[in-house]
Amino acid sequence: MRNPLILFTGAAMAAAAVLTGCTGTDPVRSASPTATPTPTYELPPRPVRPSERPVTAGPVNDGDTRFQVIGLQTGLSGFFGTHAEWQAKGQYVVVRIVVENPGRANSRFVAGRQKLVAADGATYAVDKFAQAIKRQPDTLPLGAGVRIEMDLWFDIPKEAKVTAIRLFGDPPLGSSAATDGAEVPLP
Repeated sequence: MRNPLILFTGAAMAAAAVLTGCTGTDPVRSASPTATPTPTYELPPRPVRPSERPVTAGPVNDGDTRFQVIGLQTGLSGFFGTHAEWQAKGQYVVVRIVVENPGRANSRFVAGRQKLVAADGATYAVDKFAQAIKRQPDTLPLGAGVRIEMDLWFDIPKEAKVTAIRLFGDPPLGSSAATDGAEVPLP
């Protein structure tokens, strides 16, 4: 006679095999695969500089250049450089930007093309003397994938109210036409 334990174990295994084969339907599967998020760099936060307000505008593109405004200072009457003190004719406005070349070819950033926009529609160019005293570049070659952070210094009338900055990048490779610029509202 057979051992009852062996008979019971055999019957239980057979029942399990039959029942798992009769589960009904396959598990529900997604019609399309889920996207894997793109990894990002974890950069440590930095404190905002004294008298600067953080700007939370998203990035904008113009030509082969990507820009992001990250800081703003207004109403400055003057400043100290490494070798000079300089007073504004009106008020200094400083816009801190990140400039990036997301492309595969070299591009160029020209500070003198950038324009500050006032509430009355007037536009103001970068102040070359302030840029030089504060050791900010006039023209900068941007290699493929290069990203830099810098200040743009403007000397505008005291009563002018700043509303935006118009940023101009390098035209796409092979194009000789100037770009239209990308406007970023300022707080």
